[in-house]
Amino acid sequence: MEDEQIIKLYLQRNEKALEEIQNKYGSYCFRIAKNILAVWEDAEECVNDTWNLSWNKIPPIIPLSLKAFLGKLVRDIAISQYRANHAKKRYRGIEVIFDELEECIPSDFDVEENFDNQQLSELINNWLGELPKEDRVLFIKRYYYGDAVKKLAKEIGCTENQMAQRMLKLRKKLKMFLYRKGVKA
Repeated sequence: MEDEQIIKLYLQRNEKALEEIQNKYGSYCFRIAKNILAVWEDAEECVNDTWNLSWNKIPPIIPLSLKAFLGKLVRDIAISQYRANHAKKRYRGIEVIFDELEECIPSDFDVEENFDNQQLSELINNWLGELPKEDRVLFIKRYYYGDAVKKLAKEIGCTENQMAQRMLKLRKKLKMFLYRKGVKA
C-alpha cells in the first residue's frame, strides 16, 4: 500500500493503518531500535510504542514522508529508552556511536538550549550537504541509524578496518568543519 493511502487511513481513524505500517515499515523501524538498544525485546517494545505514537500524532501532523516520520519517532523513543536503561547501567547499545562522535560534538554544548541545538544541527546538515553522496549516506547510516561498521563495510565491499578508518576521517572532517565555524569540542 502506498504511503498516501496509509495516511488517508490514519485520517479516517481506521486501525488498518497500523497493520499497514507494521507490514511496510516494521523491519525498518525494528532495525533502528535494535541498533540503538541492542536488546531484541526493548527494540520490539519501541516499535510498538512508535505505532501508538504515530496514531496519536497523525492527525494533526500529516507527514511528507511516512518512512522518515516513523524513523524519527522510533529513533527518539529508542534513545529515550536507551537513556533510561543507561541510567540503570544495563545496556551498552549506541554508547560506542556516542563515544565516536564525542570528539566532534562539544561536551559543553547545552542540549536544553533549543536555539543552540538547532544551530548545531544546521551546521552538521550543511557539512553533510558538502560531502560526496556515498560518504553522506555512510555517515547517516552509522550515526543516525546506528548501523554497524561491519555491515557498512559489507555493503560497499571493503574491510571492516577500512570502513572504521573512513568513519574516523569523516569524524575528523566534521570536527574541523565545526571548529572553523566557531564550535569548540
